[in-house]
Amino acid sequence: MSGHLSKFLELFPVDAVFANGENAAGGAGITAKTAEEIHRAGVMGITLGDHVWDQKNFNNEIDGLDYVCRPANLPASNPGRDRLIFEVNGSKVGLFTVLGRTFMGPKVDCPFATSDRIVNELKDSCDTILCEIHAETTSEKESMGWHLDGRVAMVYGTHTHVPTADGRILKGGSAYQSDLGMTGPRESVLGRDIDACLGRFKDGMPRKCPVAEGDVGMQGAILELNPDTGLAANYQLIDWRESDLPN
Repeated sequence: MSGHLSKFLELFPVDAVFANGENAAGGAGITAKTAEEIHRAGVMGITLGDHVWDQKNFNNEIDGLDYVCRPANLPASNPGRDRLIFEVNGSKVGLFTVLGRTFMGPKVDCPFATSDRIVNELKDSCDTILCEIHAETTSEKESMGWHLDGRVAMVYGTHTHVPTADGRILKGGSAYQSDLGMTGPRESVLGRDIDACLGRFKDGMPRKCPVAEGDVGMQGAILELNPDTGLAANYQLIDWRESDLPN
């Protein structure tokens, strides 16, 4: 969808675009080259998730990418930034992501304690803060939403690839959605080839599940900020198919 982002922005001009890019390299992890392609397409900041180190040598590349951050609750010995700060139209925007711990593989610090620490470290230097929680369960994601309500502009979930219908602005002023969905082929099983994935469920035999190619779509959200509070003023889901974009 990188070739279509500029067309989308002509119709929906926004000040900054952020994206999770952890499956950008053939469906598993990310490379410096792939990150640079996403950045050139118009994405200001890229977050990552539990597949952060799937691509060989990315641990040696990430420090050179000042627009990419790894999950903040990975061990401190991991390379890469645990947050990003951008200047957007004269305002400072802080962005970070944490990994959930329920049904997730990596051994990480408590995402709630980590988010407290980073929000406290960013609140005096940033006008607004965005928190991503890359997690398996909706209960853990929702808990993070309530935990940070009123302290960040938005808490949004990623990882499960399917957009949820619970997007809203919470009572403290933070926007929230359990999962923003996926940018990629929706004629698929979570972005993978349908027949291969279906076969694994039917007979239990291992097989490769290549990335699918049909019905490419872009999902996410548009967030409008209250300049006085740095919290959410308005919130709108994005769910576009390739055919929705002008030629």
